[in-house]
Amino acid sequence: MPERRRIINSDTLEEGLAAEAKRLRKEAEKLKPGSEREALLRLARQAETGSHMSQWLSSPGLQPPR
Repeated sequence: MPERRRIINSDTLEEGLAAEAKRLRKEAEKLKPGSEREALLRLARQAETGSHMSQWLSSPGLQPPR
């Protein structure tokens, strides 16, 4: 059985999602208006939202429910 490849990320989740959103927006700029461009922009917004949610969940001000 082959060994499983392990990938060690040097970036945080938030940084990775922000970079992916930036890459998707750049790619969308190259396309003409249409469904493919809208799909890329939607993915970029989802990545940004995921980054913001991750930051919010790991914030020190977040209190567990009582």
